[in-house]
Amino acid sequence: MVDISKLKFDEKGLIPVIVVDADTKQVLTLAYMNEESLKTSIEEKRTCFYSRSRQCLWRKGETSKNIQHIVNITADCDFDALTVEVVKEGPACHLGTESCFTNEVFENDEINVFSVPGLYELIKGRKTEKKEGSYTTYLFEKGIDKILKKVGEESTEVIIAAKANDKKETIYEVADLAYHVMVMMVEMGISVDDVIKELASRHVIDKKVKQEKMTK
Repeated sequence: MVDISKLKFDEKGLIPVIVVDADTKQVLTLAYMNEESLKTSIEEKRTCFYSRSRQCLWRKGETSKNIQHIVNITADCDFDALTVEVVKEGPACHLGTESCFTNEVFENDEINVFSVPGLYELIKGRKTEKKEGSYTTYLFEKGIDKILKKVGEESTEVIIAAKANDKKETIYEVADLAYHVMVMMVEMGISVDDVIKELASRHVIDKKVKQEKMTK
């Protein structure tokens, strides 16, 4: 652990803080802390910043109720900037958006960055804005029975490939299954965050079980 005394606050006694969603790794906001607000954040395990406009401390969520619970705080190599990973309750931005960073300035079309949340949003878009010739749109038009049938078929394909110990084919079939499960999720109104939260709750339970076994 790094001692706070090693951190380099600027001439105004502030240090920039990049707040990141611990689950999605999305950058939520850029804020500032002074030594007092940093100590308060650590003590209360929730973000407390220094408002440069009001010249005072402010706890995130004290009026909006959109509290950010701190998972960890990390300093950069020069000890003059921090990242804070948080589990948030509600939007991070005062405008009501999940992140303050929503205004795209540039996108390199030559690089395609894949993410599970991104795929989910793409699938979701195929339901709300139907695209002719889209297989995903076709599934939504056929309804839940067709979607569940495909989930069942792909589950069987995964079992067959794994039973044959065919790693390449198993990966291919798992990807197919994951896609169809996400179509089912969209159809049922289940978000990626819903699943992540459920998995996280099980992780806590598993950790407690391990601790109990170690104490016996």
